[in-house]
Amino acid sequence: MGSTQSWHGAASAVVTLTFDVDAETPILAQGRGYADHAMTMSHQAYGPEVGLPRILALLDELAVPATFFVPGWVAEHRPGLAASIAERGHEVAHHSYSHRPPTSMTAQEERADFERALAVFDKQGIEILGHRAALWEASWQTADLVAEYGLRYDSSLMGDDRPYQVETAAGRIVELPVHWSLDDWEQYAFLPAPHIGSVIESPVKVLELWRAELDGMRHYGGLFNLCVHPFLSGRPGRAMALRRFIEYARGCSDVSFARCGDLAKIAAADGDLTVRRPRPPEVDPEVYPL
Repeated sequence: MGSTQSWHGAASAVVTLTFDVDAETPILAQGRGYADHAMTMSHQAYGPEVGLPRILALLDELAVPATFFVPGWVAEHRPGLAASIAERGHEVAHHSYSHRPPTSMTAQEERADFERALAVFDKQGIEILGHRAALWEASWQTADLVAEYGLRYDSSLMGDDRPYQVETAAGRIVELPVHWSLDDWEQYAFLPAPHIGSVIESPVKVLELWRAELDGMRHYGGLFNLCVHPFLSGRPGRAMALRRFIEYARGCSDVSFARCGDLAKIAAADGDLTVRRPRPPEVDPEVYPL
């Protein structure tokens, strides 16, 4: 028998506005030598120093809640940043320590990185309910770590366009799925080196894309889980496009907004959610050699 409360309530679609406050970490993860590149480091520092305050002011003005995924390194090197987000009524969530993807690490390295980020937030008194893997490149043990450390949800996988539950060795967690079409990185990211992307789209086109995806979620009853980076969408024209998207979503009577942690709590009690146990496929080495 299903639960009496659906994860989306009376809404046709739920919007979760999420912001990955990566700062310098995605670049340093590709080589610490980039710390010597003044332009590159300034490009990334723009996120927490200019883009983030602009986005927080925008969210205040529009009165919508959001979730900010912050690498532990960023929180540690910018004391007070995570607290300044939480004080505005938003959620701060786990986004690794170093922004190195789990798929590039051993199981022991992933665990150490995961724990190191948790220790930073614990020291700063920041409650952590959820996790997002760097570059969304979760390993097959990532969900187990999320459950083992008592977090409520993960937001790294792409197995649905609605929340679902993931069965792990340490119990169930909620997965709030993502997709590249709802990530501003694929629209705006560009650097000569390291290569993080090579297309700079018009904010007008991006707004059209996101509005179309939201309309699709409203039709099919889905989760619109938007992933935005302050060093990208914090820039003026892009921030205006983000504002127009939020205003459009707010104008839809069948759309609601939620922080990820709040949505995951409701979803965990929804007995109608699909339950999956992600595992690697069996691969014949004669068919798929290394």
